Amino acid sequence: MPDEVVRRRRRQYLEQSIVAWLLRVTAVISVLTTIGIVLILVVESVGFFSQVSVWEFVTGREWTPLFKPQNFGALPLIGGTLLVAVIAGLVSLTLGLGAAIFLSEYAPESVRKILKPVLEILAGIPTVVYGYFALTFITPILQGIFGSDRVIIFNALSAGIVMGLMIMPMVSTLSEDAMIAVPRSLRDAAYALGATRFEVSTKVVIPAALSGIVASFILALSRAIGE
Repeated sequence: MPDEVVRRRRRQYLEQSIVAWLLRVTAVISVLTTIGIVLILVVESVGFFSQVSVWEFVTGREWTPLFKPQNFGALPLIGGTLLVAVIAGLVSLTLGLGAAIFLSEYAPESVRKILKPVLEILAGIPTVVYGYFALTFITPILQGIFGSDRVIIFNALSAGIVMGLMIMPMVSTLSEDAMIAVPRSLRDAAYALGATRFEVSTKVVIPAALSGIVASFILALSRAIGE
C-alpha cells in the first residue's frame, strides 16, 4: 500500500512537472513572438524612413509604391480608414445600442435566447463576405438613391455601413451583458417612482452600464479600424 501511494505521488508530480514545463514554453513562445514582431517592425521602419521622410509619408497624397516614380504618401490611406471607421462607429453604436436595449429591457427570455446567438453568429462571418455584400447590394442601393454619377463603385459610405453592421454584434452583445449586470433594485426603484420602461432604460440602465457600453464601442471601433 505505501508503495502504491509513493508511485501515485510520483506520477502526479511528473504530470504537474510536464504541465508546468509546457505552460512555461507556451509563455516564452508568446513573449518571443511579440518581441519578434516589434523588432521586425522597427527594423523595417528604420530602413524605410531612411529613404522616405516621415513628413512625406504622413502628408503625401499619393501611394504608388509599384510604379515610377514611387510615392509613399499615407494620407489617403489614413483618411479613408478614419472616414470608414467614423461611419461604422455611428452605424454600430445606433443599431448595437438599440439592439442591446431591446434584448435587456424589452425582449422576452424566449426571444432573447434566439436573437443573441444570431447576433453572435453574425460576428463570425468573414470580412470578405461583408465586402462582397457591400459591393453587390449596398452600393447599388446607394447609387439608386443618390445617382450612379455621385456614388462610385468603391466608396466609403458602403464600406462604412457594412463595417458598422459587421461590428454591431460586438456592441450589442457586450452592451447587453453590461445592462443585464445592472442590479434589479435600480429598475424597481425607478418603476416605483412612476418611470416608464423607456425612461428606466435610458435614464437608469444606460448610465449605470455606461462603462461597459463604452468599452464595447471601443473594442468594436478598434476592429473596424483594423479591418
